[in-house]
Amino acid sequence: MSKKVLLIGWDAADWKLIWPLIAQGQMPALKKLMDRGVYGNMGTMNPPYSPMLWSSVATGKTPDKHGVHGFIEVMPNMKGIRPVTVNSRKAKALWNILHHEGYKSNVVGWWPSFPAEPINGVVVSDKFQKVKVNPKEKSPILSGTIHPKSLTKDLHDLRMFPYEITDAHIFPFFPKAAEIDQENDKGLQSFAKIMAENTSVHAASTYVMREKEWDFMAIYYDLIDHFCHAFMKFHPPKQKPIPQKLFDIYKDGVVGAYRFQDMMLERTLELVDKDTTIIVLSDHGFESGHRRILKMPKYPAAPALEHRQFGIFVAAGPNIKKSEKVFGLGLIDIAPTILHMFNLPIGKDMDGKPALDIFKEINPPSYIDSWEDVEGDFGEHQSTKEEDQLSDQDTMQQLIDLGYIDKPDEKIENAILKTRCDLKHNLARVYLGKKDYVKSKELLHELINETYPVYEEKDLEKWKENMQKTNQQPPFKVGDSIVDVIPFYMDLLTISLAENEFKKAEEYLNELRARDKKFEIITYFSEAKILLGKGKVKKALEVLTKAKNNRPNSEVWYQIGKIYMQTNRFEDAREAFENALEFEVDKAKFHQSLATCLIRLGDYEEAAEHALTAIELVKYYPEAHYTLGEALEKLGDLENAKMAYDTAAKLKPQTHYRAEKAIENVDIKLKDKSSFKYHKEQIVVVSGLPRSGTSLMMQMLHHGGLEALTDKNRKADDSNPKGYFEYNPVMSIHKDNSWLAKAKDKSVKVVAPLLKFLDPKYRYKVIFMNRDLTEIVKSQQKMIGKDPETLPTRLFDAYKKHLKQVEIWKDKEPGVELLYLNYKDILENSEESINKINAFIGVNLNKDKMAECIDKSLYRNKV
Repeated sequence: MSKKVLLIGWDAADWKLIWPLIAQGQMPALKKLMDRGVYGNMGTMNPPYSPMLWSSVATGKTPDKHGVHGFIEVMPNMKGIRPVTVNSRKAKALWNILHHEGYKSNVVGWWPSFPAEPINGVVVSDKFQKVKVNPKEKSPILSGTIHPKSLTKDLHDLRMFPYEITDAHIFPFFPKAAEIDQENDKGLQSFAKIMAENTSVHAASTYVMREKEWDFMAIYYDLIDHFCHAFMKFHPPKQKPIPQKLFDIYKDGVVGAYRFQDMMLERTLELVDKDTTIIVLSDHGFESGHRRILKMPKYPAAPALEHRQFGIFVAAGPNIKKSEKVFGLGLIDIAPTILHMFNLPIGKDMDGKPALDIFKEINPPSYIDSWEDVEGDFGEHQSTKEEDQLSDQDTMQQLIDLGYIDKPDEKIENAILKTRCDLKHNLARVYLGKKDYVKSKELLHELINETYPVYEEKDLEKWKENMQKTNQQPPFKVGDSIVDVIPFYMDLLTISLAENEFKKAEEYLNELRARDKKFEIITYFSEAKILLGKGKVKKALEVLTKAKNNRPNSEVWYQIGKIYMQTNRFEDAREAFENALEFEVDKAKFHQSLATCLIRLGDYEEAAEHALTAIELVKYYPEAHYTLGEALEKLGDLENAKMAYDTAAKLKPQTHYRAEKAIENVDIKLKDKSSFKYHKEQIVVVSGLPRSGTSLMMQMLHHGGLEALTDKNRKADDSNPKGYFEYNPVMSIHKDNSWLAKAKDKSVKVVAPLLKFLDPKYRYKVIFMNRDLTEIVKSQQKMIGKDPETLPTRLFDAYKKHLKQVEIWKDKEPGVELLYLNYKDILENSEESINKINAFIGVNLNKDKMAECIDKSLYRNKV
């Protein structure tokens, strides 16, 4: 489709900061691109570590497949560790595939790309811009940095060095830079290094664009990400702990980075023709609001906690739509989309999908099982060379300064051990992000069960010797494990909560609290979820309310809203979700939950709007599509409701039983508008409060010809002389409902509070017995040997609550049809009641036999 494709990566670029700058006319190049193309959010992945994410962009695969699992790797000779290299990548990148297909590619600054791969075209690897800070030290371009090697001479003088930064570079960013105390404040040193490196990348990329032929080009800048890590704490509005003087000096730094990045984009766009398709994207966003971190916790790659869920995506070109917003894109979609632009097949083993929504004219994509299985020359390294053994201490130091890695242990064997554990842990977190809990748990248990060496007295003395000029406290004690297992337990706690294994979750939470010696872990979310799992709703709400009062944030409001939803306090839930959205308006799960809440409140139009917003933010969100279907069905838009349900069913990895039932319901409404219909293998459930006439209904159905699922364990007695027709496993349905398969095409008695545990995979006809509450309570009091004239008020309130919950439950279960019958009506208007039952179930039962079951003499507790 396209003659040329230019892919530009802006690490950590975020719409929250871009939109105000565009409105002020301060990012004209990006605005121009958006006006003639499409734009939208770019969803990131877990964990949001840049080398992993940019490798996913290049391959269309998640890190478990492409092999890049972190910032560092163990050297091939097993004698040290180093920043991650291209050799960690086990999957073919776009430029490898294009090489095989005869296209020329230029790759500049991509992370990781060293050592440069021998592709048809040019690779200026991520080691090119890494130079010595000290002007007295030489910075030769190492072998393997550039392909072809002959280009090294041409690019040598295009590198910028930090010591070349002058006040002319500094003052546009920091007008008060002269006030900086450079003895104690290293801000300008960070600035000089970041600026020099990104200027070098820009110089190399523009040179290659001008001087070399190419079909595809990829450029990567870390300018915005590194600026944000260094200066976001000073970004307006001022945070309380930030000194006023430092705020005044550094407050414009982040905005300056965005403006400078836009200036570089402007020059880049001048070097391409109108037939070139341009894509600008970021791998994640960056927290700029209330969730900014001022004091980084002691946690692996902690700066990634500052990364936000959504990055940016902008595309323009000859076949790209104009001035349109696109939705639901993810990093893994980029490689399949670009392959499609070149009319090349997409690997079926790629996790991403081509973004067909961005094109004016759509050609159906073609597929191949896997590019990994295709033989031939892909411009990859054939073997590890000696230059690949480089440890690259300067780049390591930058990762340490940014906080992405800890300073490596002085004992090389310990450093290697820690690196291996970090990489395995990152892989476990990848599986956690993909909800593959089995693989994630397997790796986490391996990490926990490993026997690790401990710090000895000599390690402490060595640390003190190295740190004698500072007042820092040692980060460990003699006897501490070399590897901190706390992060592994934190992830196991997360998985246990996701799987509703609350007992296990409590064990992990207690383990964390016992081990929490180095930093404070925020555990109130976990504690609240465990309390909820144990049925202690009020206590869970107290924990979250206390947390909200101490430090209000979006997540705590969201969790409070979820509790209100569980307790049917929908107005309170609505307020909580709206409060969450005030903190973070672009969080899909907040919109989705609010939409569900609004449906329960009967506000279907607004519910549809919030469900649509959730889908715009995360396209592949089955719950949001299902909620949209609910809202549209309530509004009477059946055709579009069916489409929404169908999308939900297709997106959910497992069978979406509710969506399937909802589609069937819509089809019935569209065809014959009939109220009730027999469904094959339906289960007839008789329900109601105890002593409401459920046993009578079971007798009537059974004698009418509908077999009852009963174990006959509970014998008839004076309270129920004709039998109870109960089935013992019903009482533990909240733990195990697998027995429901035995109830297909039969009847079974389930008391009202247990209805919510019915498996949504089946169709249910629920006959709900109503009876005057005073009569019910009197009957129960008499049955248990208490005074029937003494009526406990709390019991009345509880039963009213149960009856309300049944109506709410029925409303959200598409596989449930419900018929209310009054016990007194059955006794006094038996013929009419029996006709209603037959019509509702959809089968012809023996009406005479049903009528014979009715014994008015048993109506003994009357009002």
